[in-house]
Amino acid sequence: MTVIEPRVPMLPEDKARAIGKEVGVPSTMSGLNVFRIMSRHPELASVMAKGLAMLLYRGNKLDDRLRELIIMRIGWRTGAMYEWTQHWPVSLRVGLSEEVALAVRDPANATCLGPAELAVIAAADDVLDHGSVGEASWQACAEHLASHEERLELVAAICNWNTFSIILKSLHIPLEDGVAAWPPDGVPSPHAD
Repeated sequence: MTVIEPRVPMLPEDKARAIGKEVGVPSTMSGLNVFRIMSRHPELASVMAKGLAMLLYRGNKLDDRLRELIIMRIGWRTGAMYEWTQHWPVSLRVGLSEEVALAVRDPANATCLGPAELAVIAAADDVLDHGSVGEASWQACAEHLASHEERLELVAAICNWNTFSIILKSLHIPLEDGVAAWPPDGVPSPHAD
C-alpha cells in the first residue's frame, strides 16, 4: 500500500492532547491522528469532536449497532480507510458480529441482516447516491425507529460520518502507527484511493 502524506502536518500527540484539553476534545479522541491534524484549528476540532461525542457517547437514542452499521457502510462505500479501520473494533464492541459488520460490503446479498439493519443501510446509500434519505428508506427506518429523536440521530449520523469520510480522504489522514488497514481481512473498498 502506498503511503500518502497528510495534506496538513500532524501535531505531536502531546500538543494535540493539550489543545484538546483546552477546547473540549475528549481525551479518547485528542490523540488520534485525525485530531492531531484537526487541532491545528482548535475551534474546528472542538466543534467536530463535540458532534462526534454527542452521537457516539451522549446521543444514545439511535441504537449503537445501527449507528455503527451506518458508519461502516459509509466507510466502505466512500473508500474511507481510516473510518472503516477506526470503527471496526467499535462495531464489535457494541455487539455486531464480524459477519454482520462485513455484510455492509454487500448488503443486497447478505443473509445475516434484518429489516432494521437493511433500512438504515439503505438510508445511508440514499444520502450517498442522491443527497437525502428517500421516501421508501425513510418509511422503512420509521418502522424500526419509533421516536423522533432516533430518526433525527439517524440523519445526523449519516451526515456526520459522510462529512468525516470527506475530511479523512481529502486531508489524507493516515492510520495510527501499527494499525492494520481494512480489518479484519485487509480487503480494501473498491472505492479506496
